[in-house]
Amino acid sequence: MIAPQKILIIRFSSIGDIVLATALLRVLHKRFPTSPIDFVVRKEYTELIRNNKNLNCIYEFDAKTGFFGLRKLKSQLRVEHYDLIVDIHNSLRSRYLRWLLGANDVVVICKRIFARTMLIRLKKNLYRNAISVADRYIEPVQKYGVANDGKGLEIFIPDELRSHTLSNMKNLGINKSSTIIGFCPSAKHTTKCWPKERFAELGIRLVKENNAKILLLGGTADIERCLDIADAINNATRKENAIDLSGELSLLENAIAMEACTLIVTNDSGLMHIATAMKKKVVAIFGPTVREFGFFPIGKEQVVLERNGLYCRPCSHIGGKICPEGHFRCMKEIQVEEVIKSILAISL
Repeated sequence: MIAPQKILIIRFSSIGDIVLATALLRVLHKRFPTSPIDFVVRKEYTELIRNNKNLNCIYEFDAKTGFFGLRKLKSQLRVEHYDLIVDIHNSLRSRYLRWLLGANDVVVICKRIFARTMLIRLKKNLYRNAISVADRYIEPVQKYGVANDGKGLEIFIPDELRSHTLSNMKNLGINKSSTIIGFCPSAKHTTKCWPKERFAELGIRLVKENNAKILLLGGTADIERCLDIADAINNATRKENAIDLSGELSLLENAIAMEACTLIVTNDSGLMHIATAMKKKVVAIFGPTVREFGFFPIGKEQVVLERNGLYCRPCSHIGGKICPEGHFRCMKEIQVEEVIKSILAISL
């Protein structure tokens, strides 16, 4: 097969998906080191790959510009004359964007939509095994001799940003000499969130029993939830043992903050994938989602806690606002003691 001279990858969103794509970028660049690789991504996620050494050019799409912006972007891409287009989003937008660009080859991710639908709707499992989305992103280019190298995900961080962020954290009393457990207690969808009262109880026990500090991480939408958890921990321990940085850090700064953590406790979220990219030990709590969907944390020292055997699980591949059955057993039945045992098993 003729090697492509110029490659375009399309993946607009979201945090976890962009991070999961970094394995593809690395192995594709390794296979074709002289072929420029460009990437199309939504503007708000650009920072995750801005410094990726495997990329030549990044095209940002501002979703606020709608179809006009998409059409303008397509005009820009048309003059680049790509040999290979790798669409790992396969949405209406990505299909429009790749259509009639004149590439010699266009390959597309297989999302396994039928198997996913059968598992959610009828609870019939047609998956042969749980394959990571990172591997699914590589599948379309396997015919070019591209294979996963097993090195996991990666995020490239400028030295200046790392130095500045670590300095600020040190001023807050956060340093690697302490036992610091990172909490990522939120997710985009409510049903993917372990109850905040459980996170608070977990934090209190880790402080009292293991002399740990708790570092709460999240975006602006997570501020209220993270603040409630931090307040509960600090009130119970009568000391500032929980430090809430939610809403204060960029995505890359969150990644840097994780470097100071011994371990990360997280829901099934974008920050979970950032944690695995930073090669951190992870205890992930899964509720409505399951491993078969491919979004489990990648790495040797990762634990997924989930309540198997529930008649209603999975109820969604992305989560929702409320439990469809009204009981939320998938999360409520995961006890603090289970999480502590998992933490102790791989870390403390």
